[in-house]
Amino acid sequence: MRVGRIAPFLVLASATLLGGWFLQEGVAREENVYNQVRLFQEVVDYVSDQYVEEVDREEVYRSAIDGLLSGLGDPHTSFIAAREYENVRIRTQGDYGGVGLEVLPRDGHVTVMNPIPGGPGARAGIRPGDWFVTIDGTPAEGLDVDAAVELLRGEPGTPVEVEMGRPGLVDPIPFTLERAIIQLRAVPFVQRLEGDIGYVPLQVFQATARDELQAAVDSLRGQGVQRLILDLRGNPGGLLEEGIGVTELFVDDGATVVETRGRGAGQSARYDASTGPTFAGMPVVVLVDGASASASEIVAGALQDHDRAALVGTTTYGKGSVQSLFPLTAGNVLRLTTARWYTPVGRSIDREVGDAAPRADHAALALTGAVVEVEGELDRPAFRSTAGRPLLGGGGIVPDVRVLPDTLTTAETGAVRALYRQGGEFNAALFAYAVSYIQQHPGLALDFEVGAAELAGFRTVLDEREVEVSDGVFADAERYIRYHLEREIAVQAFGEAGGFRHSVRWDRQLSRAVQLISGVQTTRELLAAAREIEGSTALIAEEAAVEAAAEAEGPDPSTDEGSAP
Repeated sequence: MRVGRIAPFLVLASATLLGGWFLQEGVAREENVYNQVRLFQEVVDYVSDQYVEEVDREEVYRSAIDGLLSGLGDPHTSFIAAREYENVRIRTQGDYGGVGLEVLPRDGHVTVMNPIPGGPGARAGIRPGDWFVTIDGTPAEGLDVDAAVELLRGEPGTPVEVEMGRPGLVDPIPFTLERAIIQLRAVPFVQRLEGDIGYVPLQVFQATARDELQAAVDSLRGQGVQRLILDLRGNPGGLLEEGIGVTELFVDDGATVVETRGRGAGQSARYDASTGPTFAGMPVVVLVDGASASASEIVAGALQDHDRAALVGTTTYGKGSVQSLFPLTAGNVLRLTTARWYTPVGRSIDREVGDAAPRADHAALALTGAVVEVEGELDRPAFRSTAGRPLLGGGGIVPDVRVLPDTLTTAETGAVRALYRQGGEFNAALFAYAVSYIQQHPGLALDFEVGAAELAGFRTVLDEREVEVSDGVFADAERYIRYHLEREIAVQAFGEAGGFRHSVRWDRQLSRAVQLISGVQTTRELLAAAREIEGSTALIAEEAAVEAAAEAEGPDPSTDEGSAP
């Protein structure tokens, strides 16, 4: 009886003591926060009132806010002043034009991730990886993405002068862009390749992405297509719901598509497929590259995690963070990173996380003009797909089969960089020659080729337009010039689909995808074929998983040099 009476008393006493301790701890923390706020206000007051030169108090507060946010080391978090936010809101709701460039912060610059095909930026010759140096005379250094976009937008038909930095060049390249209304289809065209293989490029995850993709694949299946190559290269992302919708076309009902993890209320969530797969069983290869970002990575990661597709290309961009807008006093807005994306098996998409692998050992220039980040040995954490297939994590999505695009030699790269110094004039000459060539060849066939005579004619156009290109540069850059001359002619004569069909023979990544998917009847056979390719990511991931397991178990006592015989 005595024990029964004492036990409740001890519990009550412990609760009372702990409650008092927590109460005191809470008061102490509140006092500490109050003291810190008071300390900050005292510093602001002294600086505003006593500094040797007059200081704007509002600017002091703004500098403090900027310092706080920059200290987070997150390029996607920023303070948006009321006037800036209102201007952006008004312009995005009105009839305003742009220059057709998808931009993201990278390495302290507002960097072009993807020029929209046919847009002013792409037409002028701006490439992925270029960064803004000036926009209409305003230095771009220190600008956040919203401020840069605000300067680039304007009335359709009006010009905007920009200077662009480019890897490998010391001096910026000047361009004059004419703003235009940018209208972009998610799926610009479809193409039946050899046999029963279909090809669909998905350029952006806009409001109609799922519907356009479904219609595209349905049309190909009506032509007898049974295997699909889905091209997400250069796709910068877009709407989350469209990324989920596209994934739902291929994975089972209830399968996890993506997960967010954050500390704030409502920031951690899981998004599952809510419909059955429309294209169940169809073997799929997904093409990805360093410009595949955000929703593209969500789709690629989910299909890879669920063993639904084989990925071919290069590691994706690694834009795996979620930003939320918080209204502040006087109409100001805080854009704050509040969560990160994770694939169904828990791989982080974001390159910013601490265990992310370095972006690249070095960069090369592709025949297309794109900058290619060349990864060396993959030192990344190991994961397993839902079926137990080895995968690699660490930020960005590593494809199952890594294939670099056709890259330029050292001599070719130097010559092409010399062409870049001519800015938009070189690309303007390409366009002018292409239009003239098409007019002179009314019966032009898609299999045309540019020979010595055409190259000489283009050289004449460069001279007439006073584009300074030396004979040595022209000779070293001949392969690059020939590729872009043929593509420009094909696009102008036959549209984007024609440009694709004409240049497909140079696409090493697509060629590998066709080779991989040809002849397989099931997704299981496709993934097995991908694993058998020398240097496949699956084999690298398997080795990483074995090493990780060995480290987790610790050293084998039988081989420990310090143990007794």
